[in-house]
Amino acid sequence: MGKHARPAGKRGRTGSVEPTDVVRARPLPIRSTVRLRGPVDIWHKPALSAVVALAIPDLALLFLDRLDLILYTSAGAMCALYAHGLPYAARARTLAWVVLGMVTSLAVALTAASLIASTALLVVLASLLAAVHKVVCDATRIGPPGNLILTFVAASGFFVPQHPGQVPAHLALALGAGVLAWLVCMAPALVRPQGPERIATARALEAAAGLLRTEPGAGGAVTAGVAHARHAAAAAVNAARHTLSLVPASRTPQQAAARTGLERLLVRAEAVLGDTGGREPEGADTQAALLAAWARDLRRGRSLPHLSLSVPQAEEEEREGEGEGEREAIGLAGQAPGGSRPGEPVTGTAAEAVGSRRPAPEHPRGLRAVASRLAPGSPLLPIGVRVAAGCVLAGWASMAVGVGHPYWAVVTAASIYQANTTLSWQRALQRTLGNLLGLLLFTALLPVIRIGPLAMVALALACQFGAEACISRNYWLGSVWVTPMALLLTEFGGHRPAATLIADRWIDTVVGAAVGLACCVAVTNRRAAGRVEGALERLAEAEAAVLHLLAAGPAPGADEAREICRARDRLAGCLVELREAAEVAAGEWWQRTVPQERIAGAEQRGHRALAGVVRRLGASPVGRVRKTGAAAPTPAPAA
Repeated sequence: MGKHARPAGKRGRTGSVEPTDVVRARPLPIRSTVRLRGPVDIWHKPALSAVVALAIPDLALLFLDRLDLILYTSAGAMCALYAHGLPYAARARTLAWVVLGMVTSLAVALTAASLIASTALLVVLASLLAAVHKVVCDATRIGPPGNLILTFVAASGFFVPQHPGQVPAHLALALGAGVLAWLVCMAPALVRPQGPERIATARALEAAAGLLRTEPGAGGAVTAGVAHARHAAAAAVNAARHTLSLVPASRTPQQAAARTGLERLLVRAEAVLGDTGGREPEGADTQAALLAAWARDLRRGRSLPHLSLSVPQAEEEEREGEGEGEREAIGLAGQAPGGSRPGEPVTGTAAEAVGSRRPAPEHPRGLRAVASRLAPGSPLLPIGVRVAAGCVLAGWASMAVGVGHPYWAVVTAASIYQANTTLSWQRALQRTLGNLLGLLLFTALLPVIRIGPLAMVALALACQFGAEACISRNYWLGSVWVTPMALLLTEFGGHRPAATLIADRWIDTVVGAAVGLACCVAVTNRRAAGRVEGALERLAEAEAAVLHLLAAGPAPGADEAREICRARDRLAGCLVELREAAEVAAGEWWQRTVPQERIAGAEQRGHRALAGVVRRLGASPVGRVRKTGAAAPTPAPAA
């Protein structure tokens, strides 16, 4: 975007522009847009859940020879793609809200389709609903696939011929399939009831191991790689603590013991963040291997006592038996977090020290938290304006060129809007490339599609599985499978000429991506830089609160320990929020210069304060090593 930088803001006495007030046009990346990443660790869970939730109603409709109703059952079945990272109690609530939101959106779309004949007005309504989906999904932080599935289904419903008397029956089909999706997603709780929180803890351990393996610069300097690894570890630990906070109170001693074991492992991961440097490479690698071994056992569902499996070098040192003096010199390596002996339950003050995060009473939760994120001045509101304007113009442009499926342009425009302009540009390029390749795949599959309805159902399920398998590696690769699946849903309602169908889809993709991106560039998110300033202020307040508690001396009681835990969680959350705000602001192409030096300094101070909290709460310093270079043996967490 070839505009030159220009000053915008207050000038100093010398007439120079302050660095934070310089507006710069940022280049938009291309190479990183198409680069493939590693797959997400649990990609198979939403993939299999969606396939099962779709297959049952699809086969039932095939048996009844009513595949024309597949759009409505697919609306509810696709809710199975959500909430796979949440503990089962929270997943049950979240999926219920997703199903309710899906059915409500479909009700609005089908009612409008049955009462309104103007295509232009339907485009406006579909666009406004798409903006609501985007803003609400971002405010609730629902996670992948976000607003995309809701918008895809609802936008399709606006343009399906409908009579008012048919709407209740079609909504009943969607609701029934949604209930089935809820049951499918909750079924794994019968086998591994603690699976989600174990996976979240394993991610935190793996991120901490990655931080240990990252080599610092000369003299222990913090390089870009170390800073990135530290942010990743802090985010993973914070996410794991949040996951554990969603787990209901334990009802049995076994549940309480298992939860205590996960909390202790989180303390081990958090202790890595408390390491300020000075690690010997050999000892860091040994400790990283130990954390990685714990993470593997967590993922494999092994009982927590088996997590004591260590690397050979640490086991050999444990057998040698070191004296008490050396144990104290290496930082209480023979104690479990909180000062208890290995294998004993954590009680009293120590239990509060390693306890999972519980929000402070004044911290809003649930609907109040969502409402606070949508308050006037929220950075989400400009994104909502982008979505509404871009989808309306894309739909109208599609109508102007004579395409018979304007909702495809609406969905394309809605799908490209991300947190900032750079990410939106990347998504637009990815969607265009993926749809083009997907159309080629659909063309190649046409002979199979024409075999019959059973072949179409099988291909739709295969495409759904392929989309979930590939989309985490890169959005364009997932779109290769999403495109033929979307076209197959159109085919279930009645065969259309393949050439017309493919041409319409391609035109709508180009129109939607181009118009949507143009609106994204035109409607800049000026509040992104303000969010950085707010995050810096909140981080400074959290750091000051932590330093005040640390300066108060030891915390002997449970109330004091609970207060320290809350301060720790607030500080960790502020560090993650600052990093997210900085990355969003840096991705706006026309934005005030982000104060990178202030951000880096604030993050370093925040992590030092977090390290002090970790040490105060009694976590064993993971980074300290013996003179031989091997890591101190770490006790097994209690089950």
